[in-house]
Amino acid sequence: MDVQQTRFSAQEIAALARRIDRPIVLVGMMGVGKSSVGKRLASLLDCPFVDADDEIERSAQMTIPEIFDTFGEAYFRDGERRVIARLMAERDAAGNRDGSNRIVIATGGGAFCNPQTRALILEKAITVWLDSDVDTLVERTARKDNRPLLRSGSPREILGRLRDERASDYALAPIHVLSSSGPHVQTINKVLQEISRWL
Repeated sequence: MDVQQTRFSAQEIAALARRIDRPIVLVGMMGVGKSSVGKRLASLLDCPFVDADDEIERSAQMTIPEIFDTFGEAYFRDGERRVIARLMAERDAAGNRDGSNRIVIATGGGAFCNPQTRALILEKAITVWLDSDVDTLVERTARKDNRPLLRSGSPREILGRLRDERASDYALAPIHVLSSSGPHVQTINKVLQEISRWL
């Protein structure tokens, strides 16, 4: 079956949502579209969406660049792990009418590379690696100036290096979906298809 041509009907999406009994966690590089895809995916599955980076900023009452500048990356990664663990554990906070723990969580680019965070996500969630080529990542990350790791040189070089370094970690996710430079609807359809297949 050609995944790109698959279009789920509202009834098929509702049926798939009923089969999902745990969080869906999106992992992958910064700029790959985890937040954009995640929001639309959550809307289709009639469940909450949370961006882990937003939650970290809310908890710390600082922006991510400020946390990096003040405390360093190791401190940030530890806080990130605790926030993701809390989001995944908040069954009641998901607020689904059917009482399920269905929630879509977008993680920061480095979250899944932390062994403790990765083990937690793999054990308790449906893990989806959203992947993309470097050109698409460069184009998308250029839209925002809130990426501390891109401030120390050429964004293309840094993104290429990070993507290579992190690929082996991301590859541990059971679901791998390529996010092209086209409309996010194509990526969302692929994610639905792959989750259905995985379940």
